[in-house]
Amino acid sequence: MLRMSTFSTISCYRTNAVELDLSDILPSDIEAQVKEAAEISMGTEISEEDITNIRHLCSQVIEISDYRAQLFEYLKNRMMAVAPNLTVLVGELVGARLIAHAGSLLNLAKHPSSTVQILGAEKALFRAMKTKHDTPKYGLIYHASLVGQTSAKLKGKVSRMLAAKAALAIRVDALGEDTQATLGMEQRADLERKFALLEQNASKRISGTGKMQAKFEKYQKNTEKGQFNQDQASTLPQKRHSDFGGRGGANKRFKSNNMNKSFVV
Repeated sequence: MLRMSTFSTISCYRTNAVELDLSDILPSDIEAQVKEAAEISMGTEISEEDITNIRHLCSQVIEISDYRAQLFEYLKNRMMAVAPNLTVLVGELVGARLIAHAGSLLNLAKHPSSTVQILGAEKALFRAMKTKHDTPKYGLIYHASLVGQTSAKLKGKVSRMLAAKAALAIRVDALGEDTQATLGMEQRADLERKFALLEQNASKRISGTGKMQAKFEKYQKNTEKGQFNQDQASTLPQKRHSDFGGRGGANKRFKSNNMNKSFVV
């Protein structure tokens, strides 16, 4: 990390950069580029007042970063204590957003899986219902790691499966007495296995293999060439068929009942 004294020396007098040793913080090739840029680059000298304000700003950025890490650790501990199964499935941040959106963990447990799936996308849902367009497939659950690591074509199906498991985990966390995340870990392992199969089947369909290829091969295997049999294709009774085209070959006279005319076969 760049020391403040070194930063002050470089910033106040850029010509001093040629004489400074930056090998502790920069590689040799980048050090040469920095020293060259300090001499020929456009700009102005930085005063002591500017250096003081920059130091304060850097200190604030570092404090905010540390505070953010502290808040994330606090959120992680609280979520594992309040809803361990939900936390294992969707993560600390997504689980906290779902609970905050519903109002409480008990209110969230009252929602079915279809509502959990689109929770957070109410505006898009009502807009789609008003305009008679396709409804959204996911809401806050879209930011879960299990949904993010799947392909775009499977995100809707993955969100539906994850919401079903999450709804069960929420009810166990809200109404159950077990404080362990055993159910959540089992469900996550099951979902990861199913998602891997979905990805594999999707790649097979794209490459032309899989079930469709197996059906085509089965069809090709059972296809046999044959000769057309006119006797089997006839719709006349066997006796009448033999009279028309039998071996006797004798001409017979038939009389039409409607026309009262006779014709010879």
